[in-house]
Amino acid sequence: MLDSVLLRRQLVWLGGIAILCGPAAGVDAQQTLGDYTDVREMPTGYVGERIAELLDAVNSNDAEKVKSFVSKRFGPEFLNFAPMEGHLEVFAQVYRESRGLEFYSIRKYKEERPQGEVVVILRNKLTGGWQAFVLNIESAPPHRIMSLQFAPARPPSDLAPAKPITESEMGDALQAFVERLARADAFSGTVLLAKDGKVLFKGAYGLASKRFNVPNKIDTKFNLGSMNKMFTGTAVARLIQQGKLSLDDPLSKFLSTDWMSHEITDKIKIKHLLTHTSGLGSYFNETYMNSSKALFRELDDYKPLISDSTLAFEPGTQWQYSNTGMFLLGVVIEKVTGENFFEHIRENIYKPAGMINSDCYDMDRPVPNLAIGYSPERGDGYNAWSNNLYKHVIRGGPAGGGFSTVEDLHRFAAALRQHKLLNEKYTQMLWSPKPEFNSPNYGFGFATHKSKSGERMVGHRGGFSGISANLDIFLDSGYTAAVMSNYGGAASLVADKIRELITATRE
Repeated sequence: MLDSVLLRRQLVWLGGIAILCGPAAGVDAQQTLGDYTDVREMPTGYVGERIAELLDAVNSNDAEKVKSFVSKRFGPEFLNFAPMEGHLEVFAQVYRESRGLEFYSIRKYKEERPQGEVVVILRNKLTGGWQAFVLNIESAPPHRIMSLQFAPARPPSDLAPAKPITESEMGDALQAFVERLARADAFSGTVLLAKDGKVLFKGAYGLASKRFNVPNKIDTKFNLGSMNKMFTGTAVARLIQQGKLSLDDPLSKFLSTDWMSHEITDKIKIKHLLTHTSGLGSYFNETYMNSSKALFRELDDYKPLISDSTLAFEPGTQWQYSNTGMFLLGVVIEKVTGENFFEHIRENIYKPAGMINSDCYDMDRPVPNLAIGYSPERGDGYNAWSNNLYKHVIRGGPAGGGFSTVEDLHRFAAALRQHKLLNEKYTQMLWSPKPEFNSPNYGFGFATHKSKSGERMVGHRGGFSGISANLDIFLDSGYTAAVMSNYGGAASLVADKIRELITATRE
């Protein structure tokens, strides 16, 4: 599921860092901007001053210093886009995931860019990777920052191409990278990398329970975040393959008016729900925030959160990530099959795929070998942590919040590749982008994109406070990479490194 903390939902300016579970998070934000060169000198005048001040604020990891910078240097509209606490949390998260950023260059593109935009390329001190500040600075005094994005970046143009590496070297490099993150307490979780069914690397790091000092194991269950959407999409595709459901069926065929007005559901078709083009939003709203999480276990319990939903646009005309849309596919599954959603997924997805450690567990009951999610407390260094037990759903569902292991995710990917869940036609339907539905980077419950080497990739990311997870299925080379963490954002650091290493083996 998308991060249900309202504060974080406001911080869209952070790009790939704050939105931890956007479906294609981690893809280079500058990837489509064409040819570029890098100028190694820091700009003079007010542009250089603002860049230096921003770097100093990020690298200070000092809330008072960041607050002073944001108050003084952000334009009024940008400053008021989120409460000050939100801005502070973003800066703190950038620091946690980098331990500081080093200036490298100013990036210049052949294509004309918006007036006032500056792209600053930076080296991440923790990961060694490349990131960017994308700023827009007003030209007139006092030269305030009118917008700011933190994003992944392609390597500088003046660097020599990386030397190709062997699969053995890739495993060694991955192990060294994850161990470095773990030593810095920037990663806690599990990692699995396989090719053509053969596991090349797997490892477990950190603690599943800080209270009881219980270490993570390779079969520890971690929260999936939004990755449940893959299971829901696959289950819906099975029903379509069986002729029990159609992509063009209207939602009103399955939902009574106590779920939502037929004026809305008549317009929404199954294909819109699968591709996030329904116009619906997220049920993680103020009502949810102010309610006991124990109220929401079965799908029908969510009616009060969804019944007042409205459309942001006409279905099929735009793309907007929607937890509500994917959740309602679970309701459709129950109506079509007459079965409980959770039981249906167990019997038709988990069981045939051999996923022995996956389910939507009730978090107020003891679940063996399950990791608790943690977030560092800002301002208290790295010794104080809060768990997410009182923030998260008490039981996951069609849109996210279930649990799995890296080994089970590998089994799921293998079952799809081997057509144990769907035939070839419907598997490709899941994995193909749907530009005809205004969904160019998302199939049916799966994100679809290309690696830097041009390889087709499908999968999903998931995140929440104290949760991050990722599954990448590389369709051309046969690699599968699963990363799960009980730290927010940490899985993305490892998943992006794996993509980089796989690209290096293919050059």
